[in-house]
Amino acid sequence: MAATDWDAVRSIYAGGIQSGQATFETQAPSWEKWDSSHLSHCRLVARVGETVAGWSALSRFSARPAYSGVAEVSLYVEMAFRGRGIGRVLLNDLIKCSEQNSVWTLQAGIFPENESSLGLHKKLGFREVGRRERIAKLNGVWRDVIVLERRSAVVGEK
Repeated sequence: MAATDWDAVRSIYAGGIQSGQATFETQAPSWEKWDSSHLSHCRLVARVGETVAGWSALSRFSARPAYSGVAEVSLYVEMAFRGRGIGRVLLNDLIKCSEQNSVWTLQAGIFPENESSLGLHKKLGFREVGRRERIAKLNGVWRDVIVLERRSAVVGEK
């Protein structure tokens, strides 16, 4: 992903926000805000022809040094391109990239209603570690979040 992809990435992110099933965010941020809140590595886009069809990125789990190898996953696919395996390719490539950058644990927080995202993450080695009940409100409604994690088999074993 390059800064020049931001308009397409932001549009896809805004679609996820509008769905009400992807994030607690209510507005897509500026490039500067998004850029500063995500790790500089492992920012990926999937293209179909010249069109950005989806994106994935990592954000820091914690500023504490002990958690330097733990990151949170963001993954979004444009509505028109869902069901074509783009999310799987993005998440698989994100896992590989994270391991190349010394990330030993990936974490994802997913609304329980987002069954396709939950299923995808589980197929690629994430396991459910908990449910945060009524963790926050979205549009005035309390929402739960399923917490998943994937521990690398190659990073952090020594």
